[in-house]
Amino acid sequence: MTVLDYTPPAGDIRTLVHRHAQQWPERAFLLFPETGRSLTYGALWDKTQHYGRYFAALGLTKGDTVSFMLGNGQAAAELFLATLCNGCITSPLNPAAGQEQIEYVLEHSDTRVVFVSAAYREQVACAIEKMNRAVLLIDADVDQGPDWQMQPATTAPDPQLDGSDSGLLMYTSGTTGRPKGVMLSHRNLLAGGMNTARAHELSGQDRALCVLPLCHINAQCVTVMAPLVTAGSVVMPHAFSVSMFWSWVIDQRCSWFSVVPTIISYLMHHEHPAGDAELRQALAGVRFGRSASAALPPALHAGFEEKFGVAIVETMGLTETAAQVLANPMPPKRNKYGSSGLAFGTEVRIVDRQGNTLGQDEEGELMIRGDCVMAGYYKNPQATAEALEADGWLHTGDLARQDADGFVFITGRLKELIIKGGENIAPREIDDALYAHPAVIEAGAIGIDDEHYGQEVVACVKVDPQSGVTEQELIAFCLGKLGRVKTPKNIYFLKELPKGPSGKVQRLKLVDQLKSGQVI
Repeated sequence: MTVLDYTPPAGDIRTLVHRHAQQWPERAFLLFPETGRSLTYGALWDKTQHYGRYFAALGLTKGDTVSFMLGNGQAAAELFLATLCNGCITSPLNPAAGQEQIEYVLEHSDTRVVFVSAAYREQVACAIEKMNRAVLLIDADVDQGPDWQMQPATTAPDPQLDGSDSGLLMYTSGTTGRPKGVMLSHRNLLAGGMNTARAHELSGQDRALCVLPLCHINAQCVTVMAPLVTAGSVVMPHAFSVSMFWSWVIDQRCSWFSVVPTIISYLMHHEHPAGDAELRQALAGVRFGRSASAALPPALHAGFEEKFGVAIVETMGLTETAAQVLANPMPPKRNKYGSSGLAFGTEVRIVDRQGNTLGQDEEGELMIRGDCVMAGYYKNPQATAEALEADGWLHTGDLARQDADGFVFITGRLKELIIKGGENIAPREIDDALYAHPAVIEAGAIGIDDEHYGQEVVACVKVDPQSGVTEQELIAFCLGKLGRVKTPKNIYFLKELPKGPSGKVQRLKLVDQLKSGQVI
């Protein structure tokens, strides 16, 4: 495959892995820095057959749901891909979701088997005890894999798959009620990976660093599926480490990485032992970094590129679109700070509340159509009908505008919009202003009830403890950038802001904390 060839390489993931194993049996696909192990494409196919024989022994058949709750590593990566290749549906569990949500997801997803590491065994076992049906729990080491406690079948299944078969069942964060199960087919997953590859001009020579959790769509479709469709490779440590990040990039010869704004902020505030100049020189072979899952403040974007000499490509995706929707062009083509970029492999439009397409720079809801768009929400026809139009257009719930060059700017969420005295205020604008202050590591603006204005603007921040910055200093800083109406009335200092698995600040949880007095 060349850098210019971005036609779908296969109709389903099983066929794709098998073809790669035949064409590039000795090419490394997965590398695990803590153990020094690697998995070639040939070995990956063998692993899928190995898991398939055990799946057959368990009585699993095409369409059955398999879950896992593991940290990143060899076991999680193998389970994720082996489940897909054997015709089952993979439904990873998020340890950060909370016990109530884990119990709901296990029940709702119709999961038959859960693979779990020692760190989460008690949590999952408690959830299974409350269920009204039998679910098998299998212990698994993050590096060594499952403790099967049984003999495998003599042959692995040979499911007949096509692009319409379900492959991944991912649950949304559920910040506004019960989480919804997003159904992604093999076609959706391959399209999501291919859209990422097209946007970032990936080839088989590229190597990605995956530090985001495999229980999230970003890691699954961006830093696993995109290299898979292009026959590239992935370095997968157990978890993000600010002190090890650059060592992994350099020592493993990674050409790109995918992160979230929170990680970018942490890297900016961490002093590397080698010093900035020597580190910049060592990073000369890195093509780019990719930022997604939350808006990247322009000041943080520019500061990172200046400090490390690595271009950051801002992007935007959703679980419902297999991660990839928008991306800025690759350097040296023009990027626009503050924009999520252009559509790659999808159609986008901005609409008003009546569904009419809006003009240049008019703000409305972002809608998306393409092969990456989900099949629907599992066992939830009402939510599916509300999200998906009959002609395939998906309602994202994101407020956006599109400029004359086709660049899309996400301005907020319809449900997060702050309405103060009749004026609509996007929280992101306030976040961006706060991130421009050198002491701010994390920021999240929210609206709280106010008897005079309907809502008032406040913000929560995590700051560098050595800075000594005060609330009044940050308010004055915002006043100069935002004006009086948008400047937060109060700014609360937290040790950590609540975030989802992708690193996105969860504003509704901030509101709950404020109401309960936890941030004061």
